[in-house]
Amino acid sequence: MEIIDIAIIGNGPAGYSASIYASRYKLSNIIFGKLSGGTATQAHSICNYPGFTEISGMELGQKMEEQAKENGAIFSPTSVMDIKKDGDIFVLTTDTKEEYRTKTIILCTGTDRSKLHIPEEDKYLGRGLSYCATCDAMFFRNKTVAVIGGDDAATMSALLLSDIAKQVYIIYKGTELNGDKLRIEKLKEKENVSILYSALVTGLIGEKKLEKIKLSKPYNDSNELELNGLFVEIGSEPNNLLPNILGVNTDKQGYIVVDNEQKTNVEGVWAAGDCTTNSNKLKQIVTACAEGAVASNSIQEYLKSK
Repeated sequence: MEIIDIAIIGNGPAGYSASIYASRYKLSNIIFGKLSGGTATQAHSICNYPGFTEISGMELGQKMEEQAKENGAIFSPTSVMDIKKDGDIFVLTTDTKEEYRTKTIILCTGTDRSKLHIPEEDKYLGRGLSYCATCDAMFFRNKTVAVIGGDDAATMSALLLSDIAKQVYIIYKGTELNGDKLRIEKLKEKENVSILYSALVTGLIGEKKLEKIKLSKPYNDSNELELNGLFVEIGSEPNNLLPNILGVNTDKQGYIVVDNEQKTNVEGVWAAGDCTTNSNKLKQIVTACAEGAVASNSIQEYLKSK
Protein backbone atom coordinates (compact mmCIF):
# COMPACT_ATOMS: atom_id res chain seq x y z
CA MET A 1 0.00 0.00 0.00
CA GLU A 2 1.32 3.42 -0.98
CA ILE A 3 2.50 5.56 1.91
CA ILE A 4 1.31 9.16 1.61
CA ASP A 5 3.36 12.08 2.92
CA ILE A 6 0.43 13.94 4.53
CA ALA A 7 -3.12 12.91 5.39
CA ILE A 8 -5.29 16.01 5.79
CA ILE A 9 -8.42 15.26 7.80
CA GLY A 10 -11.01 17.88 6.98
CA ASN A 11 -11.83 19.61 3.71
CA GLY A 12 -12.51 23.16 4.83
CA PRO A 13 -10.28 26.21 4.23
CA ALA A 14 -7.52 24.94 6.56
CA GLY A 15 -7.42 21.58 4.79
CA TYR A 16 -7.43 23.05 1.29
CA SER A 17 -4.71 25.56 2.17
CA ALA A 18 -2.58 22.82 3.75
CA SER A 19 -3.01 20.71 0.61
CA ILE A 20 -2.11 23.51 -1.79
CA TYR A 21 1.10 24.27 0.11
CA ALA A 22 1.94 20.57 0.50
CA SER A 23 1.56 19.99 -3.25
CA ARG A 24 3.81 22.92 -4.01
CA TYR A 25 6.40 21.35 -1.70
CA LYS A 26 6.01 18.16 -3.83
CA LEU A 27 4.53 16.25 -0.90
CA SER A 28 1.84 13.69 -1.73
CA ASN A 29 -1.35 14.47 0.15
CA ILE A 30 -4.90 13.24 0.54
CA ILE A 31 -7.86 15.22 1.88
CA PHE A 32 -10.63 13.45 3.81
CA GLY A 33 -14.07 14.98 4.28
CA LYS A 34 -17.70 14.78 3.20
CA LEU A 35 -18.73 18.44 3.35
CA SER A 36 -16.66 20.12 0.65
CA GLY A 37 -15.56 23.52 1.91
CA GLY A 38 -16.49 22.72 5.50
CA THR A 39 -18.83 24.91 7.51
CA ALA A 40 -17.61 27.97 5.59
CA THR A 41 -19.96 26.90 2.77
CA GLN A 42 -22.89 27.80 5.04
CA ALA A 43 -21.98 31.50 4.95
CA HIS A 44 -24.44 33.38 2.74
CA SER A 45 -22.02 36.24 2.14
CA ILE A 46 -18.31 36.62 2.95
CA CYS A 47 -17.00 40.18 2.74
CA ASN A 48 -13.73 40.01 4.71
CA TYR A 49 -11.67 37.47 2.75
CA PRO A 50 -8.88 39.25 0.84
CA GLY A 51 -9.34 39.36 -2.91
CA PHE A 52 -13.14 39.21 -2.86
CA THR A 53 -15.34 42.20 -2.05
CA GLU A 54 -18.17 39.73 -1.58
CA ILE A 55 -18.47 36.00 -2.25
CA SER A 56 -20.70 33.21 -0.97
CA GLY A 57 -19.14 30.55 1.24
CA MET A 58 -20.18 27.88 -1.25
CA GLU A 59 -18.43 29.60 -4.16
CA LEU A 60 -15.26 30.27 -2.16
CA GLY A 61 -15.15 26.64 -1.03
CA GLN A 62 -15.51 25.45 -4.63
CA LYS A 63 -12.66 27.70 -5.76
CA MET A 64 -10.41 26.36 -2.99
CA GLU A 65 -11.26 22.77 -3.90
CA GLU A 66 -10.54 23.37 -7.59
CA GLN A 67 -7.16 24.91 -6.76
CA ALA A 68 -6.24 22.00 -4.48
CA LYS A 69 -7.16 19.53 -7.24
CA GLU A 70 -5.19 21.45 -9.86
CA ASN A 71 -2.14 21.32 -7.60
CA GLY A 72 -2.37 17.55 -7.25
CA ALA A 73 -4.41 16.70 -4.14
CA ILE A 74 -6.14 13.33 -3.84
CA PHE A 75 -9.69 13.47 -2.43
CA SER A 76 -11.55 10.91 -0.34
CA PRO A 77 -15.21 11.85 0.37
CA THR A 78 -15.20 9.83 3.58
CA SER A 79 -14.82 10.32 7.34
CA VAL A 80 -11.78 8.99 9.20
CA MET A 81 -13.09 6.91 12.10
CA ASP A 82 -9.91 5.37 13.52
CA ILE A 83 -6.15 5.91 13.48
CA LYS A 84 -3.51 3.43 14.62
CA LYS A 85 0.30 3.60 14.66
CA ASP A 86 2.38 1.01 12.78
CA GLY A 87 5.98 1.90 13.60
CA ASP A 88 6.53 5.41 12.21
CA ILE A 89 3.46 5.15 9.96
CA PHE A 90 -0.15 6.07 10.75
CA VAL A 91 -2.90 3.74 9.49
CA LEU A 92 -6.22 5.53 8.91
CA THR A 93 -9.54 3.69 8.63
CA THR A 94 -12.55 5.44 7.07
CA ASP A 95 -16.29 4.91 7.56
CA THR A 96 -16.22 2.87 4.33
CA LYS A 97 -13.59 0.52 5.87
CA GLU A 98 -10.84 1.71 3.53
CA GLU A 99 -7.32 1.96 4.96
CA TYR A 100 -4.67 4.56 4.16
CA ARG A 101 -1.06 4.77 5.34
CA THR A 102 0.62 8.13 5.92
CA LYS A 103 3.82 9.58 7.36
CA THR A 104 2.11 12.62 8.92
CA ILE A 105 -1.36 13.93 9.76
CA ILE A 106 -2.92 17.40 9.83
CA LEU A 107 -6.14 17.54 11.83
CA CYS A 108 -8.42 20.15 10.23
CA THR A 109 -11.57 18.82 11.85
CA GLY A 110 -13.20 22.17 12.55
CA THR A 111 -16.10 22.42 14.95
CA ASP A 112 -19.69 21.16 15.30
CA ARG A 113 -22.66 23.44 15.87
CA SER A 114 -23.64 23.88 19.52
CA LYS A 115 -27.13 22.74 20.49
CA LEU A 116 -29.69 24.22 22.86
CA HIS A 117 -29.80 21.10 25.07
CA ILE A 118 -33.49 21.45 25.81
CA PRO A 119 -36.18 18.71 25.77
CA GLU A 120 -37.22 17.27 22.37
CA GLU A 121 -34.67 19.34 20.44
CA ASP A 122 -33.90 16.44 18.09
CA LYS A 123 -37.63 15.86 17.46
CA TYR A 124 -37.98 19.20 15.65
CA LEU A 125 -34.80 19.01 13.59
CA GLY A 126 -35.92 19.38 9.98
CA ARG A 127 -39.42 20.15 11.23
CA GLY A 128 -38.93 23.83 11.86
CA LEU A 129 -35.61 23.66 13.71
CA SER A 130 -32.38 24.28 11.81
CA TYR A 131 -28.69 24.91 12.53
CA CYS A 132 -28.00 26.40 9.08
CA ALA A 133 -29.84 29.44 7.73
CA THR A 134 -27.92 29.33 4.45
CA CYS A 135 -29.10 25.76 3.91
CA ASP A 136 -32.75 26.14 4.95
CA ALA A 137 -33.75 29.81 4.66
CA MET A 138 -35.66 29.33 1.40
CA PHE A 139 -38.11 26.95 3.11
CA PHE A 140 -39.39 29.88 5.18
CA ARG A 141 -40.28 32.43 2.52
CA ASN A 142 -42.90 34.88 3.83
CA LYS A 143 -43.04 33.07 7.18
CA THR A 144 -42.14 33.97 10.75
CA VAL A 145 -38.78 32.80 12.07
CA ALA A 146 -36.40 33.37 14.96
CA VAL A 147 -32.62 33.24 15.27
CA ILE A 148 -31.00 32.35 18.59
CA GLY A 149 -27.65 34.03 19.22
CA GLY A 150 -25.99 37.44 19.08
CA ASP A 151 -22.59 36.99 17.43
CA ASP A 152 -21.47 37.10 13.78
CA ALA A 153 -23.10 33.80 12.78
CA ALA A 154 -26.45 34.85 14.25
CA THR A 155 -26.47 38.36 12.77
CA MET A 156 -25.42 37.02 9.35
CA SER A 157 -28.24 34.46 9.45
CA ALA A 158 -30.77 37.06 10.57
CA LEU A 159 -29.76 39.41 7.76
CA LEU A 160 -30.16 36.63 5.19
CA LEU A 161 -33.55 35.63 6.61
CA SER A 162 -34.78 39.25 6.69
CA ASP A 163 -34.79 39.24 2.86
CA ILE A 164 -36.82 36.02 2.73
CA ALA A 165 -39.07 35.72 5.79
CA LYS A 166 -42.02 37.93 6.71
CA GLN A 167 -40.81 38.46 10.29
CA VAL A 168 -37.48 37.71 11.96
CA TYR A 169 -36.89 37.66 15.72
CA ILE A 170 -33.40 37.61 17.19
CA ILE A 171 -33.34 36.04 20.65
CA TYR A 172 -30.16 36.76 22.56
CA LYS A 173 -29.17 36.20 26.17
CA GLY A 174 -26.94 39.29 26.15
CA THR A 175 -27.82 42.97 26.15
CA GLU A 176 -26.10 43.98 22.90
CA LEU A 177 -25.33 42.22 19.60
CA ASN A 178 -21.66 41.44 18.95
CA GLY A 179 -19.47 41.10 15.87
CA ASP A 180 -19.41 42.99 12.57
CA LYS A 181 -20.72 46.52 13.28
CA LEU A 182 -21.77 47.25 9.69
CA ARG A 183 -23.88 44.10 9.59
CA ILE A 184 -25.51 44.97 12.91
CA GLU A 185 -26.36 48.46 11.64
CA LYS A 186 -28.00 46.99 8.51
CA LEU A 187 -29.92 44.56 10.67
CA LYS A 188 -31.30 47.26 12.95
CA GLU A 189 -32.53 49.20 9.91
CA LYS A 190 -34.71 46.27 8.82
CA GLU A 191 -38.41 46.86 9.56
CA ASN A 192 -39.17 43.14 9.79
CA VAL A 193 -36.50 42.38 12.42
CA SER A 194 -37.17 42.49 16.18
CA ILE A 195 -34.50 41.85 18.82
CA LEU A 196 -35.32 40.24 22.16
CA TYR A 197 -32.44 40.87 24.58
CA SER A 198 -31.73 39.04 27.86
CA ALA A 199 -33.95 36.16 26.73
CA LEU A 200 -33.52 32.40 26.41
CA VAL A 201 -35.53 29.73 24.60
CA THR A 202 -36.59 27.21 27.25
CA GLY A 203 -38.94 24.96 25.30
CA LEU A 204 -40.26 23.91 21.89
CA ILE A 205 -43.97 23.39 21.16
CA GLY A 206 -45.74 21.70 18.28
CA GLU A 207 -47.33 18.40 17.26
CA LYS A 208 -45.86 17.33 13.89
CA LYS A 209 -43.70 20.44 13.45
CA LEU A 210 -42.50 23.44 15.43
CA GLU A 211 -45.31 25.93 16.11
CA LYS A 212 -44.21 27.90 19.16
CA ILE A 213 -41.25 28.44 21.47
CA LYS A 214 -41.19 29.10 25.20
CA LEU A 215 -39.24 32.14 26.39
CA SER A 216 -37.55 32.81 29.72
CA LYS A 217 -39.12 36.29 29.83
CA PRO A 218 -42.42 37.65 28.45
CA TYR A 219 -42.64 39.26 25.01
CA ASN A 220 -45.85 41.17 24.30
CA ASP A 221 -47.24 39.87 27.60
CA SER A 222 -46.64 36.20 26.71
CA ASN A 223 -43.91 33.65 27.42
CA GLU A 224 -44.74 31.88 24.16
CA LEU A 225 -43.88 33.07 20.66
CA GLU A 226 -45.60 31.68 17.55
CA LEU A 227 -43.30 31.00 14.60
CA ASN A 228 -42.63 28.65 11.70
CA GLY A 229 -38.88 28.28 11.95
CA LEU A 230 -36.11 28.49 14.54
CA PHE A 231 -32.42 28.84 13.63
CA VAL A 232 -29.83 28.04 16.29
CA GLU A 233 -26.63 30.11 15.97
CA ILE A 234 -25.01 29.93 19.42
CA GLY A 235 -21.50 28.90 18.52
CA SER A 236 -19.68 25.65 18.00
CA GLU A 237 -17.65 22.97 19.74
CA PRO A 238 -14.55 21.11 18.50
CA ASN A 239 -14.90 17.48 17.44
CA ASN A 240 -12.69 15.45 19.78
CA LEU A 241 -13.03 11.91 18.39
CA LEU A 242 -9.69 11.74 16.56
CA PRO A 243 -7.67 13.88 19.02
CA ASN A 244 -8.76 11.51 21.79
CA ILE A 245 -7.82 8.44 19.75
CA LEU A 246 -4.38 9.88 19.03
CA GLY A 247 -3.78 11.15 22.56
CA VAL A 248 -3.50 14.76 21.39
CA ASN A 249 -3.60 17.40 24.12
CA THR A 250 -6.63 19.71 24.20
CA ASP A 251 -7.54 22.68 26.40
CA LYS A 252 -10.53 22.84 28.76
CA GLN A 253 -12.84 23.73 25.89
CA GLY A 254 -11.64 20.82 23.78
CA TYR A 255 -9.50 22.79 21.31
CA ILE A 256 -6.31 21.11 20.11
CA VAL A 257 -3.21 22.60 21.72
CA VAL A 258 -0.58 23.46 19.09
CA ASP A 259 2.70 25.37 19.02
CA ASN A 260 3.64 28.13 16.58
CA GLU A 261 4.37 25.48 13.91
CA GLN A 262 0.89 23.95 14.40
CA LYS A 263 2.48 20.83 15.93
CA THR A 264 0.64 18.86 18.59
CA ASN A 265 2.22 16.91 21.44
CA VAL A 266 2.11 13.73 19.31
CA GLU A 267 5.01 13.33 16.89
CA GLY A 268 3.83 13.31 13.31
CA VAL A 269 0.53 15.05 14.08
CA TRP A 270 -0.26 18.70 13.32
CA ALA A 271 -3.56 20.59 13.51
CA ALA A 272 -4.95 23.68 11.78
CA GLY A 273 -8.09 25.78 11.61
CA ASP A 274 -11.01 26.33 13.95
CA CYS A 275 -10.21 23.22 16.02
CA THR A 276 -6.93 24.65 17.42
CA THR A 277 -5.86 27.06 20.16
CA ASN A 278 -3.92 29.26 17.72
CA SER A 279 -4.89 32.56 16.01
CA ASN A 280 -6.46 33.68 19.29
CA LYS A 281 -9.36 31.29 18.43
CA LEU A 282 -10.58 33.90 15.95
CA LYS A 283 -12.23 31.20 13.77
CA GLN A 284 -12.03 33.02 10.46
CA ILE A 285 -11.41 31.61 6.98
CA VAL A 286 -8.26 33.69 6.62
CA THR A 287 -6.76 32.37 9.89
CA ALA A 288 -7.70 28.78 9.02
CA CYS A 289 -5.89 29.14 5.69
CA ALA A 290 -2.83 30.62 7.41
CA GLU A 291 -2.66 27.77 9.93
CA GLY A 292 -2.98 25.18 7.14
CA ALA A 293 -0.08 26.78 5.27
CA VAL A 294 2.10 26.89 8.41
CA ALA A 295 1.35 23.22 9.16
CA SER A 296 2.43 22.08 5.68
CA ASN A 297 5.57 24.21 5.83
CA SER A 298 6.45 22.67 9.20
CA ILE A 299 5.84 19.14 7.89
CA GLN A 300 8.05 19.83 4.87
CA GLU A 301 10.91 20.72 7.23
CA TYR A 302 10.11 17.72 9.44
CA LEU A 303 10.17 15.20 6.57
CA LYS A 304 13.42 16.69 5.21
CA SER A 305 15.05 16.20 8.60
CA LYS A 306 13.84 12.60 8.73
